[in-house]
Amino acid sequence: MDIKKNIKGLLKSLEGSQSELVAISKTKPTSAIVEAYEAGLRDFGENRVQELVDKHPLLPDDIRWHMVGHLQRNKVKFIAPFVYLIHSVDSLKLLGEIDKQGENCHRIINCLLQVHIAEEEQKFGFIPQELNQFLQNDELKNRNHIKVIGLMGMATFSEDLEKVRVEFRNLKTLFDQLKSKYTSSNVDLKVLSMGMTADYPVAMEEGSTMIRVGTAIFGTRN
Repeated sequence: MDIKKNIKGLLKSLEGSQSELVAISKTKPTSAIVEAYEAGLRDFGENRVQELVDKHPLLPDDIRWHMVGHLQRNKVKFIAPFVYLIHSVDSLKLLGEIDKQGENCHRIINCLLQVHIAEEEQKFGFIPQELNQFLQNDELKNRNHIKVIGLMGMATFSEDLEKVRVEFRNLKTLFDQLKSKYTSSNVDLKVLSMGMTADYPVAMEEGSTMIRVGTAIFGTRN
């Protein structure tokens, strides 16, 4: 697997677009992350807290670590001191815990609200209708150590890319609606994280500003 060559090809495909690339390094050794780092990448995503905590001290300080997997409240404290962006906020309780741990670490933690856009039941996230209510919640307005900077969604795992396109398009429409309605000291919707190895070209066409790519960089997972 030629990681540098894969990254070069990916970055070329992103030229002229608004999409940033997060390399999903879950299950991959630090040596593979170093290779990607040396190819110019600085944003890396993990879906398990323990793996993120283990890798963080072994790698360069200027890496921006993204938590992309489901996050349990009792594990927030382990990543709060250093995580760059949490993609998977799916409840007010989780956001409250992130805020609490941000206060303990004297930092503001950037978050994305995960939206359930896929057909599979096992995926986490808010249903779209909940988000207006969520963003008006007084409890959210009083959180001073988090900042909601966008939305994240995962499309249905399907070879039917038109189905996937519709899901991404619906999320982009929701993103645009919410972005125009809600701006405050801790809500500023700028990031739309959607698209992975199998569907990122479609996601980019539908307005993604951040794609999360693992297999196309590092090869299949161990």
